[in-house]
Amino acid sequence: VSTAFNQVRQEIERRRTKLNEDVQSEQQRWRDEQQRLGNERGGLSPEQLRTRERTLQDQITDSQRILRDRARDLEQLAQQALREIEQALAIVIRQVAASRNINLVLPRPLIIYNEPAFDMTEEVAVQLNRMISGVNLPPDPSAPPARPAPAPAPAAPRRN
Repeated sequence: VSTAFNQVRQEIERRRTKLNEDVQSEQQRWRDEQQRLGNERGGLSPEQLRTRERTLQDQITDSQRILRDRARDLEQLAQQALREIEQALAIVIRQVAASRNINLVLPRPLIIYNEPAFDMTEEVAVQLNRMISGVNLPPDPSAPPARPAPAPAPAAPRRN
């Protein structure tokens, strides 16, 4: 129920979708290049063919490394953002528990039955949303840079 968690989840999913689209686009580009090389095979000398194949393989290897690095960076970003939320959550849980004189807090999946008066979920959610409404994620490095807004046109001179 945390707005910060939902914001992070949505942004990470958006970035994962973009990464998957980029992977598919790269794979299609590789297939197209391999097809083109296959079509040109008859007109190339063995040395030219080896050079082109080696160049294509180097490009594929570089692209795979870049995409793998992006996937790793994205997962690290997600973990870092979740740690930030969890740290705030731990503070809020301690505060709410102390205000209610509760000395033991258990996650809901471990609870078989409890009295509603002991359920702190709603109060913790409200306090957490007050404490941290979002996580400041760095811009997506794979996104195109934001274009600055065009400068307003100069005003025409006034005539009296």
